[in-house]
Amino acid sequence: MIRKYFKKEYIIIAAILMVTSCVTQKYQQPGMDVNGQLYRDTAANMASVNDSLTGDTSSIADLPYTQLFSDTVLQNLIAEGIHENLDLKTAMQRINEAYANLKQSKAAFWPSLDAGANVTFSKQSAAALNLPPEYIGSFPLSTTNYQLSLSTSWEADIWGKLKSTKKAAFANWLQSEAATRAVQTQLIANIAAYYYQLLSLDQQLKITEETLKTRVEEVKTMKALKESAVVTGAAVVQSEASRYAAEVLIPDLKRNIRETENALCVLLARTPGTIKRTSMDEQKPYSNLQTGVSSLLLKNRPDVQQAELAFRAAFENTNVARTYFYPQLTLTAQGGASTLLIKNLFDMSIFYNIVAGLTQPIFNKGLNKARLSIAKAQQQEAYYGYQQTLLNAGGEVSNALYAYQTAMEKQASRGLQIESLNKAVNYTKQLLQYSSATNYTDVLTSEQSLLAAQLSGVNDKLQELQAIVELYRALGGGWK
Repeated sequence: MIRKYFKKEYIIIAAILMVTSCVTQKYQQPGMDVNGQLYRDTAANMASVNDSLTGDTSSIADLPYTQLFSDTVLQNLIAEGIHENLDLKTAMQRINEAYANLKQSKAAFWPSLDAGANVTFSKQSAAALNLPPEYIGSFPLSTTNYQLSLSTSWEADIWGKLKSTKKAAFANWLQSEAATRAVQTQLIANIAAYYYQLLSLDQQLKITEETLKTRVEEVKTMKALKESAVVTGAAVVQSEASRYAAEVLIPDLKRNIRETENALCVLLARTPGTIKRTSMDEQKPYSNLQTGVSSLLLKNRPDVQQAELAFRAAFENTNVARTYFYPQLTLTAQGGASTLLIKNLFDMSIFYNIVAGLTQPIFNKGLNKARLSIAKAQQQEAYYGYQQTLLNAGGEVSNALYAYQTAMEKQASRGLQIESLNKAVNYTKQLLQYSSATNYTDVLTSEQSLLAAQLSGVNDKLQELQAIVELYRALGGGWK
């Protein structure tokens, strides 16, 4: 008989577990629903620039920023930004918020416990008692009741609602951590980008100031040549205009330097001020730009991890919504001491009650159906967001790779252009002094072209440095 009894128990338990497994579903990672390689023409585009860019699984995203950036001043600025940046501190506080929610979801498995202490004063109406007049004085109309109590309530997680809620909270906690890593990755990229922009502006300012000095001397030379009747007054005026054309560039460059310094100070949580820095000529760009395979984005990109965890949280919330269609089993208990005389509080005054309740929703004005429909829609939205994040990541890597390639190509051509323009300036100046085969307009044209090429050459170098930074960020580097 005992065996038969336990056999029935096992059958009932197994049946409940089978039904429970049908209510909630097991999470599976969505994966990469994209066609082929996320990076565009990686090997074809970059083979001529860097032979290391192949299908190797190694990636520069695995490098610490101290290894990617050799400039120690930049390293110190990044370290300061990680320690002081206010956006990063805010993201860390969101981790604390998510962890508090996670702890609360774990505590939901335990019963609640409340304690109470009550004193109740009451007075009855003599008329309400409907007693004859002669008996009114025999019954006390005022009473005082003293009560101490403990009450508890516990919900049995039959259908996995509490378990799925905990899993959703856990996914949200991990998502907040991934979001913090994404903020740090972007912060490092922004600091490096602003730093390199400062160096390029410094270099452009230096070139412009040197050009201005040269053109001031040219004005003197043109005036001397005019006195010797070699050139006309038009050449003098043109040389002065050329001098002012270079001079007018300097205020804008200084303003850009000031604004970039201020923007960098905001990232460092500093008040606006001067940023210590080296020079563009001292920079040694990292050249071993390995990208690895596109599947590494799932492991390295914090925003991809964040999007996947958002989908995971939405998936568990859908499981929670399903459980509302099934019965809810709760156990409640209350006990304590109650008496009319406080001296008898612990003497023959104990009371208790235990209640087991099963609640099956029948008609809830469509709330449960709406809750499930909303949860499913949010899960699908999270899935699309995950796929979009993956595609954006692949596009950013492709753009950074191509920006690096074009920067290297431009620098090679730019060097030859600047060399040729230097010769053109020297030749036209000599012809102007010793031959009538040219005029100052030719000199002016060559000089203007040279200055533009020199400034563009600085921008080409900046593009190379910033492409490396962007590739590092796009691959998910900076948080390890």
